[in-house]
Amino acid sequence: MNKVRFKIKGKRAVELVARDDENLLEAARRAGVMIDSPCSGNATCGKCKVKIESGHVKTEKNRHISEDEAAQGIVLACNSTIIDDIEVDVPDLASSFVNEMQITDLSNNENKNIKYVRKKMIREGMTNASRLWSEIIQLPCPTIEDSSADEERLKLYFKHNLGYEDIAISLNVIKKLPDVFRKNDFLIEVVYLKRREIAEILDVKPANGEKTVLYGIALDIGTTSVSACLVDMNSNEILTKASMGNAQVKYGADVINRIVYSEKPGGLENLRRAIVDESINGLIEKMVKTVGITKEDIYEVCAAGNTTMNHLLLGVNPDYLRREPFIPAINDIPEMKCADLGIHVNPEGKIYLAPSVASYVGGDITAGLFAVPVWMREDFTMLVDLGTNGEIVFGNKDFLMTCACSAGPAFEGGEISCGTRAVPGAIEQVTINDGDLRPFYKTIGLESPVGICGSGIIDLICEMKRTGIIDGKGRIDRSLNHPRIKFDEYGIGQYYLYSKELDNGSKDVYITEIDIDSFIKAKGAVFSAIYTLMESLDMSIDILQNVYVAGGIGTNLDIENAIALGMLPDIPVDKYYYIGNSSMQGCYLALTLTEGKDKIREISQNMTYMELSVYPSYMDEFISACFIPHTNMNLFPSLKQ
Repeated sequence: MNKVRFKIKGKRAVELVARDDENLLEAARRAGVMIDSPCSGNATCGKCKVKIESGHVKTEKNRHISEDEAAQGIVLACNSTIIDDIEVDVPDLASSFVNEMQITDLSNNENKNIKYVRKKMIREGMTNASRLWSEIIQLPCPTIEDSSADEERLKLYFKHNLGYEDIAISLNVIKKLPDVFRKNDFLIEVVYLKRREIAEILDVKPANGEKTVLYGIALDIGTTSVSACLVDMNSNEILTKASMGNAQVKYGADVINRIVYSEKPGGLENLRRAIVDESINGLIEKMVKTVGITKEDIYEVCAAGNTTMNHLLLGVNPDYLRREPFIPAINDIPEMKCADLGIHVNPEGKIYLAPSVASYVGGDITAGLFAVPVWMREDFTMLVDLGTNGEIVFGNKDFLMTCACSAGPAFEGGEISCGTRAVPGAIEQVTINDGDLRPFYKTIGLESPVGICGSGIIDLICEMKRTGIIDGKGRIDRSLNHPRIKFDEYGIGQYYLYSKELDNGSKDVYITEIDIDSFIKAKGAVFSAIYTLMESLDMSIDILQNVYVAGGIGTNLDIENAIALGMLPDIPVDKYYYIGNSSMQGCYLALTLTEGKDKIREISQNMTYMELSVYPSYMDEFISACFIPHTNMNLFPSLKQ
């Protein structure tokens, strides 16, 4: 038995006793220490670097560890076996990615889209109110002549005075009735959900003059990041928004790696606990403290995630999602109590999960489409969601076609050497000077650089191509002799945006040829999916009238640069709209419009899914798109010159 002490830079230390010949990454996971491991321990990404401060591990040579790093005691955690008492220095970037929550307002694009869509839906006849309601009522006090049971007395009031045929009430609420009713002589407040002719009682409490303010949560469960907003259900006002990295990233950056991990002993439960205990409950705790309420004030959660995230949240085996013919265990999940999933809100609070369509088109897309009313437009419109999976929906009020491609986490900074999600300090805009190849950048919050997020990666690669630093394959020009361009011992090129040496910086922020290759594959997957979907309908890309781009790529996505890289179709820029997190917007709208949840379900049932992996020409289109901008320049007429 060997003792392991993990030191998280500037934060804390965690100790545990390792099992015999235990893998260092697995020991860190068992200790609850976050070490970035996008490839889930397959020694292919090189991001789980740690420094052995004392003691020894058994490790194998790997191209991701240079000779200088090895001499300093730096190893890949996934490639190392514990054979001694050790002290391990863990970089803070990975732990902060997951553990540091960001409290922010909605972006201008998100606010603008919500207001526009909400007004449009109300004009179309949707009810501007949520299903969640409270009522202060005076029940008749019991007498010898009127000996109705408390529960029956409440039911009769709802039937005769409020017009409901019946009420549904749980045992937990029934247990509260005797004392609550008599606390204030049967003057009570009832919190309930309106379900057409049935009222579902969620809480009863003594009335105190004014109605209680009720709260709900709109929740987007992304593969890389989790975002939520706290909503005043009386006024429909968004009070605060919070986000953090999905704690499941310690088990793999993408859904396939997590599905593989779920098959290990205890893996499925570890994944479920990571998303519920660390991410969702962590966000709720932060938001209620920020606003000054209690978790018991929250009665409703509307959530959306991709199909794999839904399975992992529920603790349902996701393995068959990755095996042909790619069948989910469930698409349309019944509404249930949050407590059944371990989510910390009011014990009777309900959670609605937006339904999925297929194994790789999930509730995040059906909720997102609700916030982008393709389904009520005459003109041909497309939604492109740039996340770990790239999902595309095309159509109008008459039809909806959808497909998905495996883009990987590059758009959200994952699997990029210095990548990060859109947090303060993330480089989000980049230009490079033509003459001296000097970079200029802007960080979120104007803070010192900590990494580079998706929108910054797009700008950077576009600028590197424009200035001739890289060619169409993403390879750095070997003839350039420049202090910001370096090559490692394996001949892999790097370009430094921010440097300890050149900028007196606190850390190096750079991009490598491997990173660029990963991004080219991600953008190639998205464009080839768009092209194949349109081709399957025998429609030209020119027919598109509106393209809504969504995802956590960053608030300053430059559409022109995305087109120049060959990620998005070459159509006029004024047809594009970047709307941010469409999934969370859809959940907010579903919370605050009576018919919202039913409409999302209807949308999911009306979508036709196309499986790209069995479409004959998709792989050829993907290979053609793995070039900047594309091997077929006829698809990018504005870039021909």
